[in-house]
Amino acid sequence: MAQLIKIYDDNPNQKDLKRIADAMRAGALVIYPTDTVYGLGCDITNKTALEKIARIKGVKLEKANFSFICEDLSNLSDYTSQIDSHTFKILKRNLPGPYTFILPGNNNLPAVFKKKKTVGIRVPDNKIATELVRLLGNPIISTSIKDDDEVIEYTTDPSLIAEKWDKLVDYVIDGGYGGNIGSTVIDLTGDEPVLLREGKGSVEL
Repeated sequence: MAQLIKIYDDNPNQKDLKRIADAMRAGALVIYPTDTVYGLGCDITNKTALEKIARIKGVKLEKANFSFICEDLSNLSDYTSQIDSHTFKILKRNLPGPYTFILPGNNNLPAVFKKKKTVGIRVPDNKIATELVRLLGNPIISTSIKDDDEVIEYTTDPSLIAEKWDKLVDYVIDGGYGGNIGSTVIDLTGDEPVLLREGKGSVEL
């Protein structure tokens, strides 16, 4: 059964977040708020948890396009190849914010993602998400929770999310109503930025 825990974005409860981060280290799946839609995530280093998320999403883990939620830009070099100053300026100008930036991956990616040449990086403008990453000590693998109802593409009410995902996840963090527009996805692996999906973030970089 999923535990629904109320946490405030402007002043996240450290004790609750630490308990959730510790559980994630042990393989817990967590639904948490971001600056766009609610995300489903786990510890990037826990293969069993990663496999569970892939099963829920109906994809093969090694082929899954999950985002990496990072605390800030300081850990980028852990998982991405060296990026030029132009690319870094784009990241610095727009993060934290509602973007997923596709960057070239490096050899430090978790074993299950070794064959991937690129990685999607998110630094949400949401203290709950970034504090969770900080307490965990490494990025969170993340994917959005899509609703079956085509009218409401994403579920936004935390109590309804907890009801629906009760048997699938361990924690649902109630950070208030979520948005229903995903992040803007931009590929920065080439010479010029390429828009892959328009979302909440402005396409004017």
